[in-house]
Amino acid sequence: MASHRKPRTSVLASPTGRRTAAGLTTAALASVTLLSQSADAAPRAPKPTVEEVKQKVDDLYHQAEVATQKYNAAKERADGQRHTVDRLLDASAKRAEKMNESRRLLGTFASAQYRTGGMNPTAQLMLAKDPQQFVDRNHLMERLTGRQKQAVTDYQEQQAAATKQRAEATRSLERLQASQASLKESKRSVQDKLTEARQLLSRLTAQEKARLAELERQKEAAAKRRAAEEARKQQERERQRQQDGDGSTGGSTGGGSTGGSTGDSATNKGAKALAFARAQIGKPYVWGATGPTSYDCSGLTQAAWKAAGVDLPRTTWDQVKVGQRVATKDLQPGDLVFFYDDISHVGMYLGDGKMVHAPKPGASVREESIYYMPIYGSVRPG
Repeated sequence: MASHRKPRTSVLASPTGRRTAAGLTTAALASVTLLSQSADAAPRAPKPTVEEVKQKVDDLYHQAEVATQKYNAAKERADGQRHTVDRLLDASAKRAEKMNESRRLLGTFASAQYRTGGMNPTAQLMLAKDPQQFVDRNHLMERLTGRQKQAVTDYQEQQAAATKQRAEATRSLERLQASQASLKESKRSVQDKLTEARQLLSRLTAQEKARLAELERQKEAAAKRRAAEEARKQQERERQRQQDGDGSTGGSTGGGSTGGSTGDSATNKGAKALAFARAQIGKPYVWGATGPTSYDCSGLTQAAWKAAGVDLPRTTWDQVKVGQRVATKDLQPGDLVFFYDDISHVGMYLGDGKMVHAPKPGASVREESIYYMPIYGSVRPG
């Protein structure tokens, strides 16, 4: 007898099943919605203001200038050590030629004595693994002629000198490689800072860029006002001294006086250096550059004072150590003014509180107030 199976009932087919499925679907949708809302609600970093971008870019340019000075120092070391290595290798090659000449002379003695029969002491010396020990034997030295003794002595001296020069050249080469590695690292650091600054600027809208330019103009205007005020005060001090019968003119932040205690020689050199620097106005700032088509800050001051007959070191850190320290109120045209606590920037004083300098990437050599940046100190080369 055939058994009848009860038809299967689908859960979804029943009202209860439909309600359960609907509830699950609703819960799933709610979960998805909540997750979506949670993701949207995650805090986003606020877009930096134009003022914040300006501060960040200025900081990056400052850091790039520090890295540029490190690059300049490493390049100077590398260039000097490369010259030393080349000199030592040339000297080593000449020394090797002298040693070979001494060896050929010994070989001549050995060949001549071999032809006369037997292995003579000179030949034994040439074939010995330790010639020095062999030469130290008294009976050998007694049997060598005076000329042969001199040939042996010359060979040994040349051999010792060549060994010493090779060792010195090797050490210099190692120092050169270390300087080149430092040079490469400093170059990468500069490029990274400048790239980051360019990226920040590229994200600004046209309106934000206009605002940034306005902030820059405001900063420049404030620096000019301070320079003008300091110049006025200096002129007042000069007039007061003259009225008091002092008669001394001194230097002048305001008027750019070329008098002073350093005499006409320093004054003339400063004037020549300043004339050179002003002739470079409009040429682009390029980090690591020393002219003639582009400059960084210390490259410009170095080239300017070289035109006046004074050799300055390459970096701001070394230039600040050269010459006479000068107070800001006593600045004369041609004096070097250094900026920031880390002494990473330098300009050449022009007079009336202004300087000529190579400012930063994207800018050209120009005149600007010395109060645009925090002053570290000043020196007068010459």
